[in-house]
Amino acid sequence: MHSIGSIVGRQMGLEVTQAIACSRWGAPADKNLFQDGDVIIGGLFNVYYIPSAVEQVLTKMPHYQPCTGLDLEPLKYIYAMAFGVEEINRNNTLLPGVKLGYRILDSCSRYPWALQGALSLVGGDTHNCNLPTSMPHSAAYEQAGEAAGGQPVPLLIGAASSTTGIMMSRILGPLSISYLASCPCLSDRTKFPNFFRTIPSDIYQARAMARMAIRFHWTWMGAVIENNDYGHLAIQVFQEQIEGKGVCLEFIETVHRQTIVSDARRAALTIQASTARVILIFCWYTDAKAVFLELAKMNVTDRQFLASEAWSTSDDLLQDLTISKVVSGVLGVAIRSSTIPGFENYLRSLHPSHRPDDEFLRELWQKEFGCSPGSKRSQAGSLQKASPPPCSGTESLEGVQHPFTDTSQLRVAYNVYLAVYAAAHALHSLLSCPNSDSPPGNKNSTCSSPKHIKPIELLQHLNKVNITTPQGEKFYFQGADISATYDLVNWQNTPEGSLKLVLIGRVDGFDLHLNESAIQWSTGSNQVPVSVCSESCPPGTRKANRKGEPLCCFDCIPCAEGEISNKTGSLHCDRCPSEFWSNVEQTACIPRQLDFLSFNETLGITLTAAAVSGVTVTTAVFVVFLYYRKTPVVRANNSELSFLLLLSLKLCFLCSLVFIGRPSVWSCRFQQAAFGISFVLCVSCLLVKTLVVLAVFRSARPGAESLLKWFGPGQQRGSVCLFTCIQVIICAAWLSLSPPVPRRDLGFQGSKVTLKCAMASVVGFSLVLGYIGLLACTCLLLAFLARKLPDNFNEAKLITFSMLIFCAVWVAFVPAYVSSPGKYVVAVEIFAILASSYGLLLCIFAPKCFIILLRPEKNSKKHLMAR
Repeated sequence: MHSIGSIVGRQMGLEVTQAIACSRWGAPADKNLFQDGDVIIGGLFNVYYIPSAVEQVLTKMPHYQPCTGLDLEPLKYIYAMAFGVEEINRNNTLLPGVKLGYRILDSCSRYPWALQGALSLVGGDTHNCNLPTSMPHSAAYEQAGEAAGGQPVPLLIGAASSTTGIMMSRILGPLSISYLASCPCLSDRTKFPNFFRTIPSDIYQARAMARMAIRFHWTWMGAVIENNDYGHLAIQVFQEQIEGKGVCLEFIETVHRQTIVSDARRAALTIQASTARVILIFCWYTDAKAVFLELAKMNVTDRQFLASEAWSTSDDLLQDLTISKVVSGVLGVAIRSSTIPGFENYLRSLHPSHRPDDEFLRELWQKEFGCSPGSKRSQAGSLQKASPPPCSGTESLEGVQHPFTDTSQLRVAYNVYLAVYAAAHALHSLLSCPNSDSPPGNKNSTCSSPKHIKPIELLQHLNKVNITTPQGEKFYFQGADISATYDLVNWQNTPEGSLKLVLIGRVDGFDLHLNESAIQWSTGSNQVPVSVCSESCPPGTRKANRKGEPLCCFDCIPCAEGEISNKTGSLHCDRCPSEFWSNVEQTACIPRQLDFLSFNETLGITLTAAAVSGVTVTTAVFVVFLYYRKTPVVRANNSELSFLLLLSLKLCFLCSLVFIGRPSVWSCRFQQAAFGISFVLCVSCLLVKTLVVLAVFRSARPGAESLLKWFGPGQQRGSVCLFTCIQVIICAAWLSLSPPVPRRDLGFQGSKVTLKCAMASVVGFSLVLGYIGLLACTCLLLAFLARKLPDNFNEAKLITFSMLIFCAVWVAFVPAYVSSPGKYVVAVEIFAILASSYGLLLCIFAPKCFIILLRPEKNSKKHLMAR
């Protein structure tokens, strides 16, 4: 964005400006409109323009070409000023005794010529080119008037653009009221203390456009702006308003009046190639039309345009059938419309015969009626090859339907009208005498004289203007500005093929009032156009910005499990509470399903089948041993311990079933007690068996005969009971002090919450496992020592292998138990119980059953005792 100083500096320095301006100073063909009076106010308007045919070669010419195109809309502004002055002069209460006059000049939309006109007006003469450029504003102003010897205007109605207003205020500093300069920078009273305007600052219309973009979810837009202060500062405000609101500009193209042909084509090509479907245009209506003509050639008719007030109400565009398909559905911000009573009749009554010195009206007659009123010809006419025929005198604007006489919706013309009334009331306040009945202009009064009005004094009264217009509108300045009021308009199709302007809302300050149902979009329907770089992310996903691209361009990433997004365009996913989980669509949190190892699922059925099979096999072995209880193999090493061992193994298999099913308070307590006691009983039997084997072989040594008396049947039963009772005491203490309780395990992230028996006391569970481990390790050690004792059937070998499997299973159990998630913790424990139980059953009893059932010849005392 260029700074104001740099833009103005590039436009001209004062010396260059004066040289260019004075190169055509005092040319007799310069058109103006003048009415004498006691106080003269100046007017500066862009009535003429350089036709496009000349503009094409403009940049190749060393000097500006003459203006020959008459613009009817600004011509209406001139007569609005003239009408206001004449209406005030007829008013007996406003400026009584003082006749208000005007001097109106054309600047042809050229900055040097605008400055020339301003110099001419503040200097009071059109032939003075000796204004020092180094003087302060006030000194230069006063010297200009004195050097001219005429009456300088104390106030200007102008300028017609922001850049012109900035240059005039910085270089000349005249007191001015603009009707079209809307740059926000001009609100700065420290830089532009002499500037006023009757059009709102562009801040308000840019904010209104930004709010419409946000309201209609247009996140991907393009912009075409005038390459001056008006365009640059308006788009700057627009960008400030959309920052952080999810709206991005894909491109910003600039156009300039002097190079409009090439600029318009470049802008049209950019629009054609763009993916943005909504285009914002901040430029003058003639420049906007050049862009639309290029788009019409390219048949680009699917864009929705947002119009600034500079072209949103242009009849020239509305009535042009060439571009009607391109601009259909335009949505625009427009200067608020109003009416001026009597103005239409005033325009229709205009006639060159009544105003012989009005060169603007003479050229209007030539343009509209094709004839030359009177014999006087303008210099512009002398450039033509042939003069138009004389008028008959019957030509009139009465009864003619013409845009020039259409006063149904006055916008800029009404701004001019307000500026005239503001100036008149300020003059009235200045020229009025406090505490005196003397009217303004009385020669005997001590008040300010109409012939000696100082702009600095008029400035003070202009700041205090607070009036009610003839239309009943309250009007006052807030600094340089007035209260912001706009119309919102829509260009809609008519049966004739042209477009009509439809009022669809308004802007009051920062408030936007819009009737969406009344809008006809560029698509021809009531469906709001879509203009996005990326479609909004649906619920269940979040935005992920693309690297190196604007924020409006993104990908939609599905939410992770356990996270949701329940609205469109979410920036992030929200994690569900601990007892909830995301649904399949990732759009809502639902209660997590209660999960536990049940008898109905495959894993539960498999483990149950394995446990029941273990019980069945153990029972079968028990029956075999019971049937062959008197055989040597069964009787060897205390058959009573063998039956007790089979009973404990059956309990081990059965206790695994307690772990399956929904955990409850009693099942949690019983399963750990049953597990701990059953295994201690089993391991105690094996330990006692091992001790008996060692005692038998040790007693065979000389002097050790008495050793067996400590390992008789009674002592064996007592030892098993003692070892088991210790575990019973540990379990009783644990379950009474801090028993396991059913609890929901929320730690495992998933759609299910595990219901398990939580260990309230890790110490208790550790003591149970530790005691089992102590007995098992002792048994393994003793069995290992007795494995090589001389005997054909040494049971210590079988115990050694069984305890190796037992210890291996439970050593592997610990890490598996700790790392398993959810209900698989229970499955791991059941698996360890079953694996160790099967290991003991097979290693201890399989060889014996093999001999009993398949090798009965070896089931003899002689064979068993053989070395």
